[in-house]
Amino acid sequence: MGFMQSHTRALVAASAYAVIFDRTVAGLYDFTAQEHLRVAAESRDGRVQGNYEGRAGGFGGTLPELFDAGDQAFVSLEVDGYKARGYDRASGHHYEAEILPRLIQFYDHGEKAWFSFEPQFV
Repeated sequence: MGFMQSHTRALVAASAYAVIFDRTVAGLYDFTAQEHLRVAAESRDGRVQGNYEGRAGGFGGTLPELFDAGDQAFVSLEVDGYKARGYDRASGHHYEAEILPRLIQFYDHGEKAWFSFEPQFV
């Protein structure tokens, strides 16, 4: 067990946004790292599909269980209104997030830290 990978955080954040706002995410701006991330996610009928450019393997599944083929690990994602929460089995830590129209506030319990992302669209 360790820390949640930064790509996992980004994939989960983009997926939560796609589920809550029913809008395809084409990228994220990571305020913590101060960089644009080539991560995408879409949601249809409770199924999520995402990818992170440059990573082998897909990400997605049927809520609440998502599978990261690149890391061979499951991540749960539960949505309630504009809030999301779940558990990253690879790191052994929980997370929670508040999803707003132009901002994703992501709290990683393992890191005991907040991460902020801005969704980007095509």
